[in-house]
Amino acid sequence: MKITKTQNSRLANTDFNKLEFGRTFSDHMLMCKFQDGQWQEAEILPYQPLSFAPGTHVFHYGQAIFEGMKAFKNEQGQTLLFRPEANMNRLNQSANRLCMPSIPSSIFMDGLKSLLMLDEQWIPEGNTKSLYIRPFMIANSEFIRATPADEFIFFIITSPSASYYSGEVHLKVEEKFVRSVEGGTGFAKAAGNYAAAFAPTKNAQQAGFTQVVWTDAFEHKYIEESGTMNIMFRINNTLITPALSESILAGITRDSILKIAKEKGISVEERKIAITEIMEAHQNGTLQEAFGVGTAVTVNPINSITFREEKIEIKAVGNSYAHQLKTELQNIQHGVCPDIYNWIVTV
Repeated sequence: MKITKTQNSRLANTDFNKLEFGRTFSDHMLMCKFQDGQWQEAEILPYQPLSFAPGTHVFHYGQAIFEGMKAFKNEQGQTLLFRPEANMNRLNQSANRLCMPSIPSSIFMDGLKSLLMLDEQWIPEGNTKSLYIRPFMIANSEFIRATPADEFIFFIITSPSASYYSGEVHLKVEEKFVRSVEGGTGFAKAAGNYAAAFAPTKNAQQAGFTQVVWTDAFEHKYIEESGTMNIMFRINNTLITPALSESILAGITRDSILKIAKEKGISVEERKIAITEIMEAHQNGTLQEAFGVGTAVTVNPINSITFREEKIEIKAVGNSYAHQLKTELQNIQHGVCPDIYNWIVTV
């Protein structure tokens, strides 16, 4: 692997006490091209602008996928990766759906480790901070014909980041627009999924909400996700979350939280959840808490949900599942407690 180190590090000019999520980037990036039917040699080079022709395929047909993951520092100063193989596998599932080549482990894992060793000083310390990692792939062929590209570029960039949401989270149930549909690309981390979500989300934010709650495309009856998060509810001490489908992203944090909850003896249900069930549970006092889970947000309490003209406020409970599960997850990620699940990869 060719490595070209930067001659102008930005590390000394970066204020790690004032990190805004996704705005600051580390010194280096990984790049690997797919040409002539095979992956070429990966290289690490200084983080820099890219140059593409106007006819580059990705600009016209949206063949672009990505992942989100994190690296942490433990008390011994070691760099820890959380479930990187799961991210690699999901990226390859997305690639398959969008007619793109799979990334071999020798490029994804070996390249990622080399990149983190080079930029290890960019990994912030503390439970509220981490190094956010963004692997992504774009179609790089130069033609404007509506067929799959035959050339691609895989990148990994990293960004030291703090919390995704800095305040309370207030959600609005979306009943007109949809994030995805059965048979579509909802289970994949396709760039277009997020672009299509921007307008309804912006509308909700202009009305004073933080994010939307996506419902199913056919009846707008069942809850699916919330913005950048999978969503969970605690009703009668049971942790309930929508069952996975082709229209719901299989969150790695979601999977981790459910496994931790089961290990702690918490009753877990993965099933369809009607929005009316949540409203009724609030009315009869059985809705104890709601929270979102995802790589960016980790575990984030939800303070209110508005359905049509009715707003329910969700008060924090004393023995909050969200707090318990977040603490357990972060302790594993930072190497504070034993990793009984074999999730951690030490770089």
